[in-house]
Amino acid sequence: MTTARIRKISAGIAGQPTTDGAGVNLTRFIGSPELSDLDPFLLLDEFRSSDSSDYQAGFPDHPHRGFETVTYLKAGRFRHRDSQGNQGLLTPGGVQWMTAGRGIIHSEMPETTEGLVWGYQLWINLPAEHKFTAPRYQDIPPEQVPEVTGHGVKVRLITGDYEGQSGPAKTWISTLYFDIELEPGAVFTHSVPPNLSGFVHLYKGSLTAGPETESQEAQASQLLVLGEGDTVRLQGGPEGAGCLLVAGERLDEPIARAGPFVLNTREQLEQAFRDYQAGVLDS
Repeated sequence: MTTARIRKISAGIAGQPTTDGAGVNLTRFIGSPELSDLDPFLLLDEFRSSDSSDYQAGFPDHPHRGFETVTYLKAGRFRHRDSQGNQGLLTPGGVQWMTAGRGIIHSEMPETTEGLVWGYQLWINLPAEHKFTAPRYQDIPPEQVPEVTGHGVKVRLITGDYEGQSGPAKTWISTLYFDIELEPGAVFTHSVPPNLSGFVHLYKGSLTAGPETESQEAQASQLLVLGEGDTVRLQGGPEGAGCLLVAGERLDEPIARAGPFVLNTREQLEQAFRDYQAGVLDS
């Protein structure tokens, strides 16, 4: 019988305030000078504000090629439209999983005019063999995201398997994306194989992560990078915790990246800009 090796925490990251889109104020955890990427993850942004001036400008039409964007909303409403004719309304607990593939132009605009808007956008790199796949759009309403509860733990499964349930999102590489809530002292453990890079983003409360004898405490608004091992262990702090657990298969491929395009070579990157300027990026 194999003994589980609890994954230690290799780094703790504080988010960096920045703006994106037409002037949306957000906090960047991956894609910042402190953590430029975490193969296969290219970016993680949190937008969270009750001030409409922080989010109202939204993300008007912009291009992508070579990767996927995953938007998970905790509060508020956002409308997605793209050049393939897809559109959907993102509501609390829902997910928009967009595969840019060979090219797409899309927008994400708020339909909330006041009150809290809170959510996350994650960029996931595509393997070289799928960089130029046809674009794909998955609109996952909150009622299609399964929840598993028990022993002081609640897990919402966007993708990945837990306790006999599976998240609805279809992925190109092995990926896990859970939203976890822990009552005070409650313990969550789950297999996350060594070939997957991963992180825990704590959005409320406090928790400890890692082996009981070498655990690291984290407070809200921190991102913890998973170190070596094959199993994640999290324990809720005195007031409980809410966090995202995300892991994905490392690609170990060259990255050529600029703005909205992520390819494997400089030549592919330059071609993406030429295609966009010529109006054929998404054709």
